[in-house]
Amino acid sequence: MGLDDLVHKAKGALAGNEDKAKDALDKAADAVKARTDDGTDAKVDDVVAKAKDFLDQQKRP
Repeated sequence: MGLDDLVHKAKGALAGNEDKAKDALDKAADAVKARTDDGTDAKVDDVVAKAKDFLDQQKRP
């Protein structure tokens, strides 16, 4: 199984479940921020925002 196969499977799993994925990203971010110093929070928030933007782009036809 190559990288393209994994990407295709991931996109298939996310199709129609973008909101659940965003909720999971928020929970993961909260877990990371709880275990790191406050200086890391902004970076985590930035990564989560970019991931959510990517999910939004995938919704578009």
